[in-house]
Amino acid sequence: MRFLGGYYVFPGGTVHQDDYSPRVMQRCRGMSGAQAREILGAAHEPDVALGHWVAVLRELFEEVGVLFCKTPWGGEVQFTDASARRLEEKRRALVAKQLDFASFLESENLFCDLSKPVYFDHWITPEIYSMRFDTRFYLAALPPHQAALERSEEVTDSLWIKPEDAMTRIDRRHFPILPPTTTVLQSLARLGSWERLRVEFKLDHC
Repeated sequence: MRFLGGYYVFPGGTVHQDDYSPRVMQRCRGMSGAQAREILGAAHEPDVALGHWVAVLRELFEEVGVLFCKTPWGGEVQFTDASARRLEEKRRALVAKQLDFASFLESENLFCDLSKPVYFDHWITPEIYSMRFDTRFYLAALPPHQAALERSEEVTDSLWIKPEDAMTRIDRRHFPILPPTTTVLQSLARLGSWERLRVEFKLDHC
């Protein structure tokens, strides 16, 4: 990939204008635009702020197949064999830009559960770097009965690992990571346990 190809990074991407389109906003639950704007420090208009959370959900689904959505009745998305195959086909269509996120939500009658991703940190690349980015980090518990893809169109290799274990691999050639990933991992490692992380950031225990 053009940006950080070959490095281990968290799933992520860019907030797109479609992430806060009226059609998508109608499919959001669990957080208001005013709440999102306050959390982000009033840096954006309410709909744009809410689009940051939508981008989290969209990018997670596109890159690793994890879907933070609810049914119209507030239930969890059921991943039967048939629905998993159908959702995977639509995930690939999203990545190929053959389907937009609003159409995906409407076709499955799903609603973005914006209460799940919890805002964690914000980093801007220092000016000394030629390629800069302004990125925000979020935490979430993995939804029940879901598992992240090991590979996708944008992921050649992935793994689940404790932050402290990742930190011990920093100097190894086969585990290349860069700031701010390392900084976020250090912050997570200092919390010491999943239980402490879950309580401190009010994450669902899955």
